[in-house]
Amino acid sequence: MAWSLPLTFSPRAVGAMGLGALMGLAAHAQVAVQPSADHARLLASSDPKLAANKRLVYDFWREVFEAGRVDLADKYLTLGYIQHNPTVGTGRDAFIAYFSKLREPRAIESRVRAPLVSIVAEGDTVILSFVREYPDPLRPGQNYTTTWFDQFRIENGLIAEHWDPAIKR
Repeated sequence: MAWSLPLTFSPRAVGAMGLGALMGLAAHAQVAVQPSADHARLLASSDPKLAANKRLVYDFWREVFEAGRVDLADKYLTLGYIQHNPTVGTGRDAFIAYFSKLREPRAIESRVRAPLVSIVAEGDTVILSFVREYPDPLRPGQNYTTTWFDQFRIENGLIAEHWDPAIKR
C-alpha cells in the first residue's frame, strides 16, 4: 500500500487500528538525513577499480562542480558526455557552457563541501548521495531533510554519463 500525506482514514479504519495507533503515526517524526564526517571511509573499497571510480567522481565534484573550475572538465568528462538533467545540455562543451555561467572559479577544497551521505560504486557506476533541506509545506517556518542523488557512469577512466532527480523549473 502506498502512503501519501495527508492521510485520511474512515471511521471503520480508526476503530480497527485504535486511536492510539493512529496518533502514533503523527508522533513519530522523520529521522533527519545526516552527512558522513568520514569521507575517507566513503572512498574506500577493497576493489581498486571501484576505489578509483569513486575517487574520480569525488574529485570531479570538488574541483569542477564545487570550485567552478570548468577549465578542468576535460580531465574528468568524455567529449560525448551524456547528460540526463533536463536543464543542462549533453556533451562536455555544453556542460562547460552551462556551469561557467553559474559560478566563478574559487579555491579547490580538500573535501567535498556539500553534506555527503554516501558514495556507492558498482561496476562502472558511482552514486553520490547528499543531504537536501527544504521548507516543510506542512509546517510553515520549519524545514525537513531528504536525500539527493547524482549518478555517474565511468568509461575508460572518465565520466561518460550523469543522472540526477532534477526537474525543469
